[in-house]
Amino acid sequence: MSAQTDDIDRIMSVMECAFPPEYGEAWNRRQVIDALIVGNCRYGLIGEDGTNDLQPGTKTAGFFMGRSILDEEELLLFAIAPQYRRRGLAHQLLSTFIEQSRTNGMARIFLEMRRDNPAGYLYAAHGFTEIGVRPAYYRTSAGNRIDAISQELILND
Repeated sequence: MSAQTDDIDRIMSVMECAFPPEYGEAWNRRQVIDALIVGNCRYGLIGEDGTNDLQPGTKTAGFFMGRSILDEEELLLFAIAPQYRRRGLAHQLLSTFIEQSRTNGMARIFLEMRRDNPAGYLYAAHGFTEIGVRPAYYRTSAGNRIDAISQELILND
């Protein structure tokens, strides 16, 4: 799925404020564009008002990016801008991602996150379970190492 330039701008505006810089998790514009050009990646946006069909002038509250291979999907990036958190938008956006995955015939979804990521509560609330740990996978800007937690969600029909 390729993205329109204004959608890339929307993704990047959220990316720049949503990911704490000390963890180096945010992607740059080139990485986002390259992923979407491949063809097995998709993205979704959510506006400040909870709509997914963003009209000109609607502020972007969050986005997801996913990549599918056969009947499995990986949630590559998921973010809600800090000023829009705690409004239910993350639950709504993640529900959209999961439902689209189901509709697209996916059997399961994977994701990976750093151990201390507060989004873990969101993923658990949607049924994701821990399936593995990558010890000391992430490195902070201060040089500290943090485990990556691998999770999956089995999509039953």
